[in-house]
Amino acid sequence: MTATVTEAYATCEDITRREAGNFYYGIRLLPRQKRTALCAVYALARRIDDIGDGDLPFIDKERALARLRDDLTRIDSATDPVMVAVADAARRYPVPMTAFEELVDGVQMDLGQVRIVDFDELVRYCRLVAGSVGRLCLSIFGTERGEAERASQYADQLGIALQQTNILRDVREDLLNNRIYLPTQELAERGVQLEVDASGVLCDPQGALAGYLRFAAARAEDWYGLGLRLVPHLDRRSAASCRAMAGIYHHLLVRIQRNPVTVYDRRLSLSAGEKARVALSSLVGVGG
Repeated sequence: MTATVTEAYATCEDITRREAGNFYYGIRLLPRQKRTALCAVYALARRIDDIGDGDLPFIDKERALARLRDDLTRIDSATDPVMVAVADAARRYPVPMTAFEELVDGVQMDLGQVRIVDFDELVRYCRLVAGSVGRLCLSIFGTERGEAERASQYADQLGIALQQTNILRDVREDLLNNRIYLPTQELAERGVQLEVDASGVLCDPQGALAGYLRFAAARAEDWYGLGLRLVPHLDRRSAASCRAMAGIYHHLLVRIQRNPVTVYDRRLSLSAGEKARVALSSLVGVGG
């Protein structure tokens, strides 16, 4: 049975509220129409990401991604609630559907063992899995006439900044899943051997890893500077949403840069209260 548009959006809002974590604090600052549209975009992006991170065998993940690519080509006749909501959002906003395809391409890179060779390759990966999401968000936020190309570049750069933060936060978890996103050339140049001890804690006998993480965090900070140029091109509520989403990740980055060992044995996160404070400060225009 085909979901009604109203039911489809309700499904996407439930998914976003349950799964979005850091992003939901920013999404909920938007006016209702934009909020529901962005929830639809998030729900589909989450579905794509979950295929890559799920427990299915490699071949089944490839088949699931192939089916999703096919679903995107027939989205206007979809019956699945998430697809119904995205199709409606794309009729109301200039959603770049090719960005979902880029996200699928990025998730395809996550299947199996991952080894990123150099920073250029890392940027290409981040652009696929996160720059694409930045551009999808921008399509819902909206921007000034004549500023679309520049704003799209900034949204892309902000997504790359957030993904670098994710990689630094999740370095241990990714390693345990046979994924190394930190460029192997850079690790070798700095004498870093990524491995965990018998307790599953990242090894760093000479402090080389801590030094590298500080370097990588400082570089990611530069990408925030590039991406946050987007904010002045947005209306007040969209700017607040953008600042809240970016601000939460930026707070994580600052903590990693100050004390890299916090990611050695756990996944670093902010408390609900800290996230709420970032969101509130973003709404009144002093966050980020």
